[in-house]
Order: sequence, then C-alpha cells, then structure tokens
Amino acid sequence: MPLDPRLTPARPDLADIVLEGRVKARRFVAGDARRVVVPSAPLRRAPSMESGIDTEAVLGDAVQVYEVRDGFTWVQLVHDGYVGYLTADSLGPADPAPTHRVAALRTFLYPAPDLKRPPRAHLGLGAALAVTGTEGDYLRVADGYVFAGHCRPIHEVEPDFAGTAERLVGAPYLWGGRTTLGLDCSGLVQLCLELAGRTCPRDADQQERALGEALPNDLADLRRGDLVFWRGHVGMMLDGTRLIHANGHHMAVAVEPLQTAVARILEKSYGPVTSVRRLPLTPSAGS
Repeated sequence: MPLDPRLTPARPDLADIVLEGRVKARRFVAGDARRVVVPSAPLRRAPSMESGIDTEAVLGDAVQVYEVRDGFTWVQLVHDGYVGYLTADSLGPADPAPTHRVAALRTFLYPAPDLKRPPRAHLGLGAALAVTGTEGDYLRVADGYVFAGHCRPIHEVEPDFAGTAERLVGAPYLWGGRTTLGLDCSGLVQLCLELAGRTCPRDADQQERALGEALPNDLADLRRGDLVFWRGHVGMMLDGTRLIHANGHHMAVAVEPLQTAVARILEKSYGPVTSVRRLPLTPSAGS
C-alpha cells in the first residue's frame, strides 16, 4: 500500500532513517526527540507562517525533529504520527516527561503561586506539564506555577469522551485546531478520545478506517459515543438522536438533532453519511 504522506517523514531530499529502502531520498537521518514548550503550536504544511495549518501540537507533546532551518523544524508528532513544520522556538528538550495534564477547559501559567500576579500564558484542556513540586494550591513547573485544582496526574483519564465534548460546546471552529480556543471536527474527536486514554488518528478519514466497529448505516439504535462519518466530516452522538460536532455551519462546537445535521450536510456540503462506528466500552490500542 502507498504510504500516507501525512504520516510519512519523507521528502525527496530528506527522510527518516527507518524508511531507508522504502522511499527515495538523498539523505536519511534519525529523528531528534524534542517536546513542545509553548501552549500550542500550529503544524504547517510548509515552513512559512502563511502556510495552511494541518493540526496543532500542544504543550508537552513529544515530537521527532528531522531538520532545523530558517526558524522552522520539520517534525513528526509522536502521539498521532502527523508530519509537518513547527517553529523552532516552540520546541525544547524532551526531558523531563510530563507528570500532569490540564483538566480544566483553560487555566493560567503564573510567574508565582499567586492568583493576583499577571499570568504568563494560558493553557488549554489536555496540555501536559512536568511538575517539579508544589507550593500551597499551585504546582510548580519549569516556567512558573499552575493552579493544582485545574490539573490531574497524567495517567488519570476521562472515560466519558462524549461528556468531554459537551464541555466544549461553543468553542469556535478552527480548521486544523485541536485546542479549546478552536477545533475542527476531527480535532474535537481526537482530543476527547485521547483524554479518555484512547488512541485516535488525526483526520476524519483516518478515524473512520481505524476506530471501533462499523454499525448498520441506517442511523437506528445509536448510543452515546457512536461516531457518525461523512466524506470529510465526523460527529459524535450524545444519545440516540443528538449529534455534537465542530462544524463550519455554526462555526463552533454545537449540538443538534442528528437528522437535522444529516439533511443539511447532504444538501450543502459533505453528502450522505458514509459510516457509523461504535467504540468498545474500554479503551485499547487503536480503539
């Protein structure tokens, strides 16, 4: 099968050394482990600030770096394999590994354990932190302090991924986004499933191929957490009749009757539903 270019660190001039013998490139290199050190970092298709955004990396995400040039790095994200360009100043050392994750929709990074101090940055749901200690109600990290009540140990999960999606109702739609400041349809699904401890690809077509088991495509007997796919779009069921999805019609994460969405999408955008998939009740690799 041909390699998916979204997930293949290979260009005519450079490729990951593990692909030697499978792709043609003038030079093969081993990736250099790094980690995202900013709240979020757009992963772009080309090394230019004008290039489109394919997805976002967030604080604590691990990456493999294959090239650094002119302020950009060519990388592969470890958690979903996506390949693209991040700015060089968005990355730092791979260690220490994260110990906690932001569980609130948003929180602030303070210069001191004091809520009256002006924050240095905001951090979104899912951002990963390497905690080095505590001071009162705050966790100490490399660049400051975060309110402990907004964080959880990194191994703790949110099993109700549909419930996580409900918390994001009203978050604005952003093509390529996967943070609480903006998400696209598959970014919403990926964020919610990863916080539930489930492996999830990035794009809707990848999710449709990889996640769960196919159900009859008659939209009957649906349950909370079922995923409904169109060609280029995905939403999640909150129950047997209501769909939650990040979409360009509302320009936000919104809840609406499934049949309303089906009719509108058929007429105006992605065509008919292509499949419905159900995830197992307990997470496993690729679920």
